[in-house]
Amino acid sequence: MALLFLDTARIQEVKEAASWGVLDGVTTNPTLMMQAGTADLKENTLKIIDLVGGPVSAEVVSVDAAGMIREAEEILAWSEHVFVKIPCTVEGLKAMRKISQWPNGRINATLIFSANQAYLAAKAGATYASIFVGRMDDAGLDGMEVVRQTREVFDNYGFDCYVLAASIRHPAHVTESLLAGADIITLPFGVLQKMIRSPFTDAGLERFLADWEEVTAKAGL
Repeated sequence: MALLFLDTARIQEVKEAASWGVLDGVTTNPTLMMQAGTADLKENTLKIIDLVGGPVSAEVVSVDAAGMIREAEEILAWSEHVFVKIPCTVEGLKAMRKISQWPNGRINATLIFSANQAYLAAKAGATYASIFVGRMDDAGLDGMEVVRQTREVFDNYGFDCYVLAASIRHPAHVTESLLAGADIITLPFGVLQKMIRSPFTDAGLERFLADWEEVTAKAGL
């Protein structure tokens, strides 16, 4: 079964989504932390973990391998549920290889835009390969095709790395990601809300309730 992550750093959004009983984890990044109005990455991440009890990704801000490794050592020590997000660059690959050799080396390789990048991240020891579907679509490319290609590559060669569909823009992206074989889908809270909504469901529920009120009125209940 595909896992469902929320792409946010807002505590209230995580709390609400977790109450639905369908949330498996959360992904964050520096931009999301800024939007949530917090600069305390550790405190906010631990609050999210308390609500989810599952994987939560926190991103490094260094651009060199040595800096990424130093940050990863601190981030991964926060909790057994924390994954460190490392960008899929040359320096990122160097850091991933080192971090993946640690007992707690849980890596979310981020900013992936091709099956080749996903392949390299998996070879470097990443746990998740985060493919940015929406950003590719925004540029006129077929982001979902990269998800399909990566799924096939990982299956062909038995990579122990999860295909994560990220940068989800709308519910159709979720459906397409599921059909493409993504292991994990991370999406904004607004998209999650749209997934459950349908005017037909609302109309059907309204009709059922109206019919029930009519039946109970006739029965004198």
